[in-house]
Amino acid sequence: MIDVTIESYTSKYQQQVIELIVTIQSKEFGVPIVAEDQPDLKNIPHYYQKGSGNFWLALTNEKVLGTISLHDIGDKQVALRKMFVKKNFRGKPLNIGQNLMNTALVWSKKHQISDVFLGTVPNYYAAHRFYEKNGFNRIDQSNLPSSFTIMEVDKYFYTKSL
Repeated sequence: MIDVTIESYTSKYQQQVIELIVTIQSKEFGVPIVAEDQPDLKNIPHYYQKGSGNFWLALTNEKVLGTISLHDIGDKQVALRKMFVKKNFRGKPLNIGQNLMNTALVWSKKHQISDVFLGTVPNYYAAHRFYEKNGFNRIDQSNLPSSFTIMEVDKYFYTKSL
């Protein structure tokens, strides 16, 4: 069994984060998106690590295995973004995705967040089940707060009240 830790993002992992996310998006799921379409990945501290937001990494031996972030959208609400786990490390026995989600939800409660919102693409079936298992409810796009930035590829939306 490998030792996996969850830590807040630091810039020394920027390239690994970009490679992990873009590879999963484009090669694994065929989403037509590249790093240049995601300027937040080049400036994670400015975009995510402010207010009630943060960005976490699942690491083993300084290798990024997974990511999750919260973007503060105001009014005690956050957008859950960039939840990705390297294919061979998903599920049991490591539970990296669940540990990342738990980290984000504990952080949210500690920072008195009332609602977490997220958007995802239709073909991330396992992700949909994962979010629902974690108490997220699917909602119509019209029920998102106006401060929630909708990504072009996102067609399904979820929320969880804390």
